[in-house]
Amino acid sequence: MRDLIGRYREAFHAALGLEAMDAVPTLGEALRESWRTGRTIYLCGNGGSAGNANHLANDFLYGAGVTHGVGLKVESLSANPAVLTCLANDIGYENVYAEQLRVKAEPGDVLIVLSGSGNSPNVVKALEIGAAKGMTTFAILGFSGGKCKQLAQHPIHFAVDDMQIAEDLQMVVGHICMQWLCANPLSQPATSAAAE
Repeated sequence: MRDLIGRYREAFHAALGLEAMDAVPTLGEALRESWRTGRTIYLCGNGGSAGNANHLANDFLYGAGVTHGVGLKVESLSANPAVLTCLANDIGYENVYAEQLRVKAEPGDVLIVLSGSGNSPNVVKALEIGAAKGMTTFAILGFSGGKCKQLAQHPIHFAVDDMQIAEDLQMVVGHICMQWLCANPLSQPATSAAAE
């Protein structure tokens, strides 16, 4: 176990130094602009990434705005089991996110896809319909980035071949954005995310 802890710590530290972190300010700015304009932010993923989508939706809805009166308008597409099982049963699991976006999303809304492989058909289809609807699309990815790396307008790709570290990095990126939003509420001019 001690050896594993050491290897995990080293791999995680190395991942934090990857160029993908340079793309995080763009996500932070898009989130703050959505906050300012009242646009909706949608998140989705599978398995652990679905859990992370739910967690980050909570952080942006409440955590980012807890001391500023109101948080961001955000929804995890992974959160409603009745919707997910209905859509999976009736039109296929690959459409569980795309159909929700087809009904609810508006041009200018933000989509954040969380995926280790970047190849799950449901998140791929989510990005496709996000583009068709004029959304601003992000994908936080591991491994090769898969199809999502090519489809997202703003891929945040950590080239790590470890699913658990890839999922950890989704939370790190989300928590960094949350802390920046807390430090840059709508009641004051924002400091450039790229400059900080």
